[in-house]
Amino acid sequence: MSTPAPHGMSEQKTLTSYVVGFLLSLSFTLMPYYLVVTHRVAGTSLLITILTFAMVQLLVQVIFFLHLGRGASSQANIYFFVGTFVAMLVVVVGSIVIISNLHSNMTSLDQTKRIIDSEGIYQVSGELTGACRGHYPNHRVTIENGKVTPLLTIATKCDTLTFIDNDIVNVAITFGPHIHHTSYAGLDILSVPKAHTKTITLSQTGTFLFHDHTRPEVKGSFAVVDAN
Repeated sequence: MSTPAPHGMSEQKTLTSYVVGFLLSLSFTLMPYYLVVTHRVAGTSLLITILTFAMVQLLVQVIFFLHLGRGASSQANIYFFVGTFVAMLVVVVGSIVIISNLHSNMTSLDQTKRIIDSEGIYQVSGELTGACRGHYPNHRVTIENGKVTPLLTIATKCDTLTFIDNDIVNVAITFGPHIHHTSYAGLDILSVPKAHTKTITLSQTGTFLFHDHTRPEVKGSFAVVDAN
């Protein structure tokens, strides 16, 4: 028959448990803070490190402060903890997956600018967007029999450029040299069905190459200069 521990000894063990738990909790709080402030770890590695410290911190809390695993119902408490841990893990991992998916599907700055230009949104909450407004000259590029006419179009910012497909196939206008494509004002590709036209607003200045993605030899360029 076991003899119950004296009351004072029990209090001493509890106090020791609290002190050790406090020191461990403090350590596992300061270590990730140090890593963040000193930039020793960054990106995904930093996120994994912080989550790891958080999980260890959770173990410290439930063992040294909640005294999980001690007493008559210790096994039931452990089962409860494992269930809670799994539920938290599902919530955390699910949140990371959802946030990552939302981030990857967010509209980029270039795409936002293209939408603003195409919709003619001149102001947002009183702030100028830089979008073109009003009527400006239109320039035309004709694609026929595998040739681009004219090969070079010179325009002013906010002018429009119309691609006319008089060829026997559909045209997929892409910008930049073949393979190493770029975008123009947030536009990656402009599909022009045969016997149709597509028009873009020239809101970005500079000299730009374009070509038919399926026929790289069908190519041309346009230069956009500032109105001032």
